[in-house]
Amino acid sequence: MIAFAALAPWIDILAKMAAGSIPPVQMSLARFALQAALLFPVVALTAGLRLPAPRILRLHLARGVLMALASVAFIAAVQAMPLADAMAIFFVTPLILTALGGLLLGEEVGWRRLSACLVGFLGAILVVRPSFADLGWVATLPLATALCFVAYILLTRRLSGSEGAVAMQAWSGLFGTLTAAALLVVGASLGWASFAPVWPDAGGWALMAGTGIVATVSHLFLVAAFARAPTPILAPLQYLEIVSATLFGYWLFGDFPEPLTWAGIAIIVGSGLFVLWREARVRG
Repeated sequence: MIAFAALAPWIDILAKMAAGSIPPVQMSLARFALQAALLFPVVALTAGLRLPAPRILRLHLARGVLMALASVAFIAAVQAMPLADAMAIFFVTPLILTALGGLLLGEEVGWRRLSACLVGFLGAILVVRPSFADLGWVATLPLATALCFVAYILLTRRLSGSEGAVAMQAWSGLFGTLTAAALLVVGASLGWASFAPVWPDAGGWALMAGTGIVATVSHLFLVAAFARAPTPILAPLQYLEIVSATLFGYWLFGDFPEPLTWAGIAIIVGSGLFVLWREARVRG
């Protein structure tokens, strides 16, 4: 999970570098196409290609669709707003995971951790408010990303006992590619300028390829982590992404969070750390 948290912000950094030159849907399409192209040969060489059972295939389809929607929404967000702000809003994800870990997965989550999740959500509102004033509904795209990503991770937990990490990511790459391609075709046919495909220059191709490679490797780490440890343990560790996103956002783009955003980030991180501490104490 720590490796995922260190690598994942680079997906968004590369996407932000492409702002104004490559549409979010096209960036997502390139990402998932490269993911599928890299991983299906690995699956063929190591475990052999086979068509999963219908129930498993439906779960793969759902994961791919959810991940594509999450990717498009978050790329659109980071191309329009500071990286640290978008990442902080997105980080209601671990809190939702912790809460749903007890509700849907039967994992023990006490009232103290649920209360910490609620406090963390209030912190997210503090981060959303100044961004919403400047950008309108674009500021809520990280929240949409969080909801899609939570569902994606829960499906990952359901699949982890029947599919290997590489196969899971190969199939999500395939279905993510199909979803992004469908969005691109539909959006372009409706005349939406933000969906109009472009032919990138050499730098654009490098950004799309880099996004695909980093996304593939980081999400392999994510799948492996959730296959080996309970959700309430892993979820708070994702807060490390906020630290790296803030540092890289300032270094590369000159973005620095406003005081209200810092307050929200502190509340979100504090809630996550409390959840982690409480989980460790309960488990003895």
